Amino acid sequence: MMRGMGNMQGMMKQVQKMQKEMAKAQEALNEKEFIGEATNQLVTATFTGDRTMKDLIIKEDVVDPEDVDMLQDLVIMAVNDALVKIEKETEATLGKYTKGMPGF
Repeated sequence: MMRGMGNMQGMMKQVQKMQKEMAKAQEALNEKEFIGEATNQLVTATFTGDRTMKDLIIKEDVVDPEDVDMLQDLVIMAVNDALVKIEKETEATLGKYTKGMPGF
């Protein structure tokens, strides 16, 4: 009976260590910047890993009052590009901690 308790304590220590490592990795990821780009960098969107937009740059030559739809499409393209980059980096960074865990 006592033998099982030792294994349980060891496992709990491993889980706590993994939680600390995961929190540290998440914090580093949240501070990292991701830049999404639209065609020829006409629009760039900068996000942090926690998906907070920090910057949006629109080149002057793309601003055409007659074609607002194109500008909107470029902004959406840049934002989505950044979000995909964040998702891929998150999976690469945190995936090693969550692989095989139910609910992840």
